[in-house]
Amino acid sequence: MRIRFKKSFIKAVLLLVITNVLITSPVSVSANPNINTNSAILVDATSGKILLQKNINELLKVASMSKMMSEYLVLEAINNGAISWEQVVPISDLVREISHNNNLSNVYLRQDETYTVKELYESVAIYSANGATMALAELIAGSEESFVNMMNDKAMQLELGEYGIDYKFVNSTGLPNQYLLGKHPEGTTEKDENELTVRATAKLAFHLLKDYPEVLETASIERKIFKEGTEDFIQMDNWNWMLPGLVYGYPDVDGLKTGYTAQAGYSFTGTAERDNVRLITVVTKTSSLEERFSETKKLLDYGFSQFSIEELIPKGYRPEGQETVGVSKGKEHEVAVFTDESLISFVRVGERDNYIPVVTFDQERLNENGELIAPVEKGEKIGTISLEYVGENDYEFIDSHYIAQVDVITNEAIEEAGFFSLVLRSVGGFFSELWVTLYNAIKGWF
Repeated sequence: MRIRFKKSFIKAVLLLVITNVLITSPVSVSANPNINTNSAILVDATSGKILLQKNINELLKVASMSKMMSEYLVLEAINNGAISWEQVVPISDLVREISHNNNLSNVYLRQDETYTVKELYESVAIYSANGATMALAELIAGSEESFVNMMNDKAMQLELGEYGIDYKFVNSTGLPNQYLLGKHPEGTTEKDENELTVRATAKLAFHLLKDYPEVLETASIERKIFKEGTEDFIQMDNWNWMLPGLVYGYPDVDGLKTGYTAQAGYSFTGTAERDNVRLITVVTKTSSLEERFSETKKLLDYGFSQFSIEELIPKGYRPEGQETVGVSKGKEHEVAVFTDESLISFVRVGERDNYIPVVTFDQERLNENGELIAPVEKGEKIGTISLEYVGENDYEFIDSHYIAQVDVITNEAIEEAGFFSLVLRSVGGFFSELWVTLYNAIKGWF
């Protein structure tokens, strides 16, 4: 009886332990998630570091994701004072006709009603309203054609084509030109659609978030009524169904832009921020509205679980082997140097030791012997420290100009030595060299 009791007790304990392990052990996310999309990218929004990529250089139809460029130009116009939020927007015949097409994402616009920039912008950012996008384009540039030129010029300025032919904007909305009632911008054809690579799409989102972070104030609105209290009211449910209160809600998602046409498929540029880490994702040509969100979830899960913010170089760090720099003609012969702030980077779990500090001194501040020339001020910047990655992964940056680095500064002031001190040093140096010469000569006699 006791033996049976012991066996039963042991089994119960083992079952309890196993159950506890299964419940409390965290679910691990695959180090290499299987992304079922034509193209995809995951980017650290602070540095532009590409954390995962798949086929990111193919030029693709992007549909309404291209509205991110239209939003960029609207916010730019607001910030430079060219337009204002309360400014009334005229509605052209073409805009009216496009906005009345119920087969497109639209808010109903009429020419005997008043619309402000803010109202139309909200309909673009929340509901991807096509007619409203065109109305804002005409307000800013005078015509859709001129606005398209602005889009391509801004793409060049932001270097979206840094890696080749990475973009082509033919209208403000991302609609196929065939929907523009034969009035597509001059220089484009009826068969054209806006095109971007995934790399360029992510880079556009990267600059939009950096230059105009207020874009998220509107992009994160889950639903809003357009022209509430009028017969034209419409409830605008955000097409980004990953916003926390919507059907595929994901914690911390607050933007950014969906897109769909028959040729582009279901695409999505997403962004989420957690524990001071913001990620940008892009997926293209998924097979369904739902899949673009499930694939984005894989990317976000991977990014937030497999990477973390690490302080790789602390403030006050003294470069190993280069703790001091020589000083020519100073009261002191050298000066200690250190970093003026910490260097923080978004690093894959377990790869902290794969980053090596690299010191680069400002050669214009040094003489031919690699010395600073007195006088030297306290806190003077004399170089930088960056990080060299020596691991197995070949990380790229969405913006090739980005370099993670901190300044190297001096920790004290070094005054210039007086005339007599410099003379004595010269004399001392002369006799020192003479003694060495004589010693070597005498040594050679024996």
